[in-house]
Amino acid sequence: MRILVTGAGGQLGRALPAALSGHEVTALPHGRLDVADAPAVDAALAAEHPQVVINAAAYNEVDRAEAEPDAAFRGNALGPRVLAEATAARGIALVHVSTDYVFDGEADAPYLESSPTAPRSVYGRSKRAGEEAVIAANPRHFVVRTAWLYALDGRNFPNTMRRLAERGGVRVVDDQRGSPTYVPHLAAALASLVGSGDFGLHHAAGRGEATWYELTRALFAGLGLDVTVEPVTTDAFPRPAPRPRYSVLGTERRPARLLPPWQDGLAEYVRAAQEAA
Repeated sequence: MRILVTGAGGQLGRALPAALSGHEVTALPHGRLDVADAPAVDAALAAEHPQVVINAAAYNEVDRAEAEPDAAFRGNALGPRVLAEATAARGIALVHVSTDYVFDGEADAPYLESSPTAPRSVYGRSKRAGEEAVIAANPRHFVVRTAWLYALDGRNFPNTMRRLAERGGVRVVDDQRGSPTYVPHLAAALASLVGSGDFGLHHAAGRGEATWYELTRALFAGLGLDVTVEPVTTDAFPRPAPRPRYSVLGTERRPARLLPPWQDGLAEYVRAAQEAA
């Protein structure tokens, strides 16, 4: 199957070609394809003739989005709409990656695909607008929400904690609970959707739940680091964009395409970090 990956410079985009190794993959970073540029998207589809497009492109600067709403909506809403309209016109399936930030974080049980959305930040609203655009424009869509992504490379929470640990003890938020997701596991889940015909809205995140504090404790234990981890509240780190208090993702899809437990993803990350050291 011919597959076009957009946003190939990000941590998910970089992981997708390996997960799709059985297919013919073209991976384009933002510098080679701006998904909000309709003529450029048309040209890419005409040149590559993909059967599936996986959109890993996004504006992911959660705090900066509060001051740059136009940029956030261009990347997260206009871009997906352009892709959805262009792929629909050619009968191409579209996999679009979204986020737990489309929820308000006030639940006490995992959010399901049918749970009402109520984003509280510019970033969350822009991502929800992107979901709506894809769903409306292309009936052959997979909208996949995920959360708390990390990989061995790139800018992400475990990499930041490892860097801070070199300086001594760390203070970590313990009142935000979510679904830590190892990027290679998500990439494998997206690969399993390709060609499945199981169109619609999906949740795909590390199974189970943790706070940032619990994730950090498990990370340091796996790495054998004797570093003090102090639990603090969200108020200790004021940020421009509100963070969901609870954004654990569950799924009601049948068959459910469950990712491994988040602890398994963290263990794989730790092994990769130790091998790279």
